[in-house]
Amino acid sequence: MAAVEPEPYCDAAQPPAERRSPAAPGAPVADCVLCGEPTDYPADTPGAPLCPVCEWQQAQRGACSG
Repeated sequence: MAAVEPEPYCDAAQPPAERRSPAAPGAPVADCVLCGEPTDYPADTPGAPLCPVCEWQQAQRGACSG
């Protein structure tokens, strides 16, 4: 039986021009400071925006650190 390769989690081939903020339709979104994927935040968000995956991973690290 042949092994089936899993599909990739996210499509990194999406051009940045097509990524838009869910908060303000039509506005560009900020890139994650850790992985470069699009976030849920507008591009003018201050601080270090994280994508949903990196936010979850950071929360897990904080929860496990005690």
